[in-house]
Amino acid sequence: MTTDTADPAEVVEAVGIAPAADPGFLQRYGATIEYILIPGAALIGALATFGVFVALHGKNPLDLYFYMYQGAFGTWFSWQNTLTRAAPLILTALCTALPAQLGMVIIGGEGALLIGALAATSTALAMQWAPPLVVQIAMVIAGVIGGGLWITLSGALRQYRGVNETISSLLLVYIALAILNHLVEGVMRDPASLNKPSTREIGAANMIGTIPGTDVHWGLVFGLVCAIASYILIYHTTFGFAARVAGGNIRAAKIVGLGVGKLIMTICFLAGGCAGLAGMIEVAAVQGRTNANLAAGYGFTGILVAFLSRQNPLAVIPVAILLGGISASGGLLQRRLGLPDASVLVLQGIIFVFVLASDALYGRIGFLKGKS
Repeated sequence: MTTDTADPAEVVEAVGIAPAADPGFLQRYGATIEYILIPGAALIGALATFGVFVALHGKNPLDLYFYMYQGAFGTWFSWQNTLTRAAPLILTALCTALPAQLGMVIIGGEGALLIGALAATSTALAMQWAPPLVVQIAMVIAGVIGGGLWITLSGALRQYRGVNETISSLLLVYIALAILNHLVEGVMRDPASLNKPSTREIGAANMIGTIPGTDVHWGLVFGLVCAIASYILIYHTTFGFAARVAGGNIRAAKIVGLGVGKLIMTICFLAGGCAGLAGMIEVAAVQGRTNANLAAGYGFTGILVAFLSRQNPLAVIPVAILLGGISASGGLLQRRLGLPDASVLVLQGIIFVFVLASDALYGRIGFLKGKS
């Protein structure tokens, strides 16, 4: 007695049902589709809204979109500028995305970036006698530790004093900025920096170079490695599983014996370390010294990147490149359309509003649940 088995592909073809219309397919992959569809729709809606404001300003929205594309991705020079700006965005986005796995909302990446930059600069200035490679490694370690301890402070306040981590991390940004201004304008100031107070230069030999064949510094590689490593840590290790369990229900995590306090401290240190590394990179690859230019808003834009990527460390990479491109196009919009350079900041704000508003749509789109 034999039983004929039909090929699944033939069955689908015979019934005439496309996989996308198969309720089982939508039930399995509906959540994944949502994570792509809803942020994408929010981004398109924000661009359309920004286009309306530009039209009211007397400019053609189609010209706006064209020059944004040209300034971000239209030429190899634009691509390099975009990737250079994306590097710190990847790292500061991880500063928000990693604690989010524990249900924490950390928005203090800007402060960790500034502390990391100060720590890296101090280390480089104190080690002028050492070989460049040793100095660079020491700067990386100092930047990571400085930024890590800064965000760990928010975690400690949350764990041991019950202080809301969102408020504490934001307030710590202003404390970090005050510390930077105090040191740069005081004991660390280079006497030769007259108009803009700065520290002494770390030295050309200690600067991080560019990727061969490009003008993009090695900070991009650091960001990619950190994002991939964070994804593996969160989704492919027992530590990451414990963190996600605690993020889903912290009381249940405590009941089953998970060390929630240890998880919070570790995650916050890793998150701050990423932002601190971004500060180190800005010093060692771009500025060459520490000054007020480091407070360029990368930490705050990183929050938008994290939310737009749904706190997924891998999704942070393309979103950071997209937001880096929008930032890179600001100069071209100013020259060609006469818009203020800060217009891209307005666009980022609109995107953030749309992303927050779209959060209510998750799990409520019927056809993505396989419903007819």
